[in-house]
Amino acid sequence: MSQPSASFSVTMRVQLAETRGVGSITTAVGDAGGVVTALDVVESRGDHLVVDLTCNAVDETHASALRDAVDAIPGAHVRAMSDRTLLLHLGGTLSVAPRVPLKTRDDLSMAYTPGVARVSRAIAADPSVARNLTIKRNTVAVVTDGSAVLGLGNIGPAAALPVMEGKALLFKRFADVDAWPVCLATQDADEIVRIVECIAPVYGGINLEDIAAPRCFEVERRLRRSLDIPVFHDDQHGTAVVVLAALTNALRVVDKALKDVRIVVLGVGAAGTAITKLLLREGAGDVVAVDRQGILVESMTDLDETRRWIAENTNVDGLTGGLSEAIAGADVLIGVSGPNLVTEEHLASMGKDAIVFALANPDPEVDPALARRHAAVVATGRSDEPNQINNVLVFPGLFRGLLNVGARKITEELEIAAARALAAVVAEHELSPAYIVPTVFSPAVVPAVSSAVEAVARLGLDA
Repeated sequence: MSQPSASFSVTMRVQLAETRGVGSITTAVGDAGGVVTALDVVESRGDHLVVDLTCNAVDETHASALRDAVDAIPGAHVRAMSDRTLLLHLGGTLSVAPRVPLKTRDDLSMAYTPGVARVSRAIAADPSVARNLTIKRNTVAVVTDGSAVLGLGNIGPAAALPVMEGKALLFKRFADVDAWPVCLATQDADEIVRIVECIAPVYGGINLEDIAAPRCFEVERRLRRSLDIPVFHDDQHGTAVVVLAALTNALRVVDKALKDVRIVVLGVGAAGTAITKLLLREGAGDVVAVDRQGILVESMTDLDETRRWIAENTNVDGLTGGLSEAIAGADVLIGVSGPNLVTEEHLASMGKDAIVFALANPDPEVDPALARRHAAVVATGRSDEPNQINNVLVFPGLFRGLLNVGARKITEELEIAAARALAAVVAEHELSPAYIVPTVFSPAVVPAVSSAVEAVARLGLDA
């Protein structure tokens, strides 16, 4: 299922006994399942040629196999191989850059002592002016405890740091928001809440990231109650907003209405819970939630508070059993669980013009190519497939809008506005089974989402 990608891009420095060997090394990479993306001559002499061969692999084991394939060619020798992704992260992906010049004594006396004391006094007299006179107005903390990082699980705060750096990089690249990683060496909810409360004066918003369920629910709930800045758990709500936007457009493709379709949500963790709640809030008429125990029903006695709420507010027809019973005749499948849980038999049992969102990463619940044999619209979380459901479509624009107006909280009304705005970026003439959400690089995305968020947030401030 997996395809070569830039995330496993390597560069081999290869010495060849003769120039005619160049074609043989690119052929060897292709025959071994790799994709050559660049070939640069480093050194050319009469008795040998040295080239840098860059190619994409499926994973680290495959990259080693590509090296072996090149080394096996007579007259070729791989001197060294570098991992381009690891090289990209040398020294981290972020830095701090000044916004004001420091060229003269006057500059220094205004930016720092003695002039900065006047700014401190102004804030002490009126704390609300901190938003205008400090970085607070454009800064977000990306907070994690490292307990649920990507598909890697509980890898801890240090290993989570590159991911949080990447998140901050996306904030800056797409919405010019200054974000900073805050990776905490604790997985105690009380400690997480207290630490974030203590650092909150610096920030205009808090983005919770990769905190395992059910702790993520408690942490977000408590911080939203105690802080006067917006708190957003992206794994929950960012995913839910993009899914709602994508489903809105997918239903337009198959000419069905949200209130009329049966939606199966496979996986009832952070993302599945938020997706279910937002779909119901937007008017979904029939949602069936499925986890390891099967279809969630009210009669189950071992449900936590979150799953209990879902069991009480979904499954209007009282279905019982597992995924097979839930998916039979369903119009929509939204997978936020794990790889290879959905079979062809499951897909074949769905209703006409079915919609399948297989969002587990990096390996989805079902092979997208297999899903397309049975479903009218297919989406994944992968960048090498059409219809990528990616949270970067939401969180930069959402926080841009929140920071622009100095919002203090996030509501479901605000999330729905963001989803509708994102869906509307795809014009009617652009809509197709292979294009239900815009690309993350579309310049229209952040302005559309931020404007919609601003409008709703301003109403909240005025209320």
